[in-house]
Amino acid sequence: MKKLIASGLSRIFQISPCFRANERSDSHLSEFLLLEWYCTSANYLDMMIECEQLICNIARDLFKKDCFTYQKEPISLLTPWRRISVREAFRSYSNITMEQAIEQDRFDEVMVYEIEPALGAHPVFLFDYPKERAALACLKADNPDLAERFELYIGGHELANAFSELRDPLEQKLRFELEINERSSFGKPVYPVPDSFLRILPLMPETAGIAMGIDRLVMLFTDTACIDDVVAFTTEDLLL
Repeated sequence: MKKLIASGLSRIFQISPCFRANERSDSHLSEFLLLEWYCTSANYLDMMIECEQLICNIARDLFKKDCFTYQKEPISLLTPWRRISVREAFRSYSNITMEQAIEQDRFDEVMVYEIEPALGAHPVFLFDYPKERAALACLKADNPDLAERFELYIGGHELANAFSELRDPLEQKLRFELEINERSSFGKPVYPVPDSFLRILPLMPETAGIAMGIDRLVMLFTDTACIDDVVAFTTEDLLL
């Protein structure tokens, strides 16, 4: 999709299946459906507004109002939705700082077990991730330790991941190499650097991109707590 943006398209989207090995829970499947869209002349703040507009429009079509109930919890979609930085979230909901979590390799652990459950049911954008957790996002001009990335949470589910796209091929190659070294150190499969992707980055205009989980969105609007209920076949079904 980024190659299409580099070729001159300005607003594109696709809905397609994605795969992640060894992911399984009431809100995780190894095969799931994603909506992705990219816009030029836009950044991650613009993506927040588009998220609000998209989900509010769906709710109005379904329920004729800017609210709905999920798992007996009333959820208001009145905009603007709450915005909280990752650093602030660690300060409010964890006993360690964001920087300490990165240094101790506990960032994901603290996010899943301490911060995400504390965000509540109403929509919230968690933004400005540490650079170590934003391999494809551009860094903030006024604070290069942070990246222009956000995740959207509604009803306790992470629903979308978005960022202002990194367009520097040298920086992107360096990040890929760091990722390769980290995967190698943990004995994980190592993938080659995508040279054709790096070659198109200088041709990309300012762009923002986002991926939204369709299955989880359907979970919210059908008031189900289990992702199995909103897909035709689970991985286990297909293996029978």
